[in-house]
Amino acid sequence: MLHALRVWLLLGLACVPLSWSVSAAATPEIAPRVLVLGDSISAAYGMSLEQGWVALLERQLREQWSNSRVINASISGDTSAGGLRRLPELLAEHAPHLLVIELGGNDGLRGYPTNKLESNLTQMAELANAIGAQVLILPMEIPPNYGPRYTRSFRESFQRAAAATDSTLGPFLLEDIATDPGLMQQDGIHPTVQAQPLINAILLPVIESLLAQGDFS
Repeated sequence: MLHALRVWLLLGLACVPLSWSVSAAATPEIAPRVLVLGDSISAAYGMSLEQGWVALLERQLREQWSNSRVINASISGDTSAGGLRRLPELLAEHAPHLLVIELGGNDGLRGYPTNKLESNLTQMAELANAIGAQVLILPMEIPPNYGPRYTRSFRESFQRAAAATDSTLGPFLLEDIATDPGLMQQDGIHPTVQAQPLINAILLPVIESLLAQGDFS
């Protein structure tokens, strides 16, 4: 009887570290998920996706969070209305910790009403907020030939949407790039491969700062 009890105790103790190690190994690494919802600027127009700034961002974030993911849901030619239509499904699928909105440039180039742009940006940010995600809105600029009134209203649309939803208004990602012919493709709209690390360098500190505040559970 005593021998059987001793064997039972030894077997029970032997199982404890095994159970703990299996449980520990099954615990996934906590890491951020970033969803980039953009147009051709983020869809690596004119180059491979691996050369674009979004892919560069993921590689750099993995130096800090080795298991981090950056989902590139950008489509060339997309508008803020298109992004708003696609976003609910993307949020449900990826549950990002941070949503980066890089949309609106095509709205401006097509002369769409700026109040509609502002509304679309606001709704996208609110959808992300509803699942607990932070939001980074990247402003765009348009050529001055649309007139000062439209140009000013276009620029302010991003500012108002960010303020209304407590989102972060990021920097213009083509700052000092759009005016350099060597960094722009022949169409004068899309940045070159050489510009992609510069875009990433502009955005990386902002994104890292936002993610540092997050809870990646």
